[in-house]
Amino acid sequence: MLDGTVPALKLRGLVKRFDAKLAVGGVDLDVPTGSFYGLLGPNGAGKTTCLSMAVGLLRPSQGRAYVLGHDVWADPVEAKRRLGVLPDSVRMFDRLSGPELLAYQGLLRGMPPDLIETRAGELLDVLGLADAGRTLVVDYSAGMKKKIGLACALLHAPRLLVLDEPFESVDPVAGSLIRDILHRYVETGGTVIFSSHVMEVVEKICTHVAILADGRIKAVGTLNEVRAGRDLEDVFVEVVGGRVATGEELTWL
Repeated sequence: MLDGTVPALKLRGLVKRFDAKLAVGGVDLDVPTGSFYGLLGPNGAGKTTCLSMAVGLLRPSQGRAYVLGHDVWADPVEAKRRLGVLPDSVRMFDRLSGPELLAYQGLLRGMPPDLIETRAGELLDVLGLADAGRTLVVDYSAGMKKKIGLACALLHAPRLLVLDEPFESVDPVAGSLIRDILHRYVETGGTVIFSSHVMEVVEKICTHVAILADGRIKAVGTLNEVRAGRDLEDVFVEVVGGRVATGEELTWL
């Protein structure tokens, strides 16, 4: 359900340096409202650093980020009100149970307690976490932690979801469930951008793609524009400069 108005996420000249290392080298990106956007890149490409700057978790060395027209660093309250985030390392207060964590998140966002209770119950039920009961999040499996992190990101009904590797460590059943939830979210006017290096997932669900390598955008557009009639994996390997085995290496195997 694409909307041609203000981009859900706009990045302009994002740069991040860690001492002498240039992690992100000037990223410009427009994520259309209503899109399902995949940010692709090999390990170490700068995906997590880029998204962390985009949502206010990491201050950029240069550049700006806007969520539905609100500057993430100059107007953080309004920007983050419209934003739900699932960080890479799933930073959360994991000495709480799932219901307690959602209640805490909701109170931090100023939500009424009765609304928190209703939404938390629905999210826990839909994500298959209701049976975890009073189990502490620290004792959840990796896949369960991803799901409770997604529940925290969705609780306040944001208009933009920024998800860092949401399908990593998730089994196929849970992955299918998460995809269904995200598709429904986009169909009702939300926008999703997520990072990944799994081509199959991106090809299956994304409307738009950007390929990041060496801290810079190397290709960007709709999925069909970037693929240009080829397999996305072939385009990805070509764009990022990956090696292709020639048969002359490892002849001893």
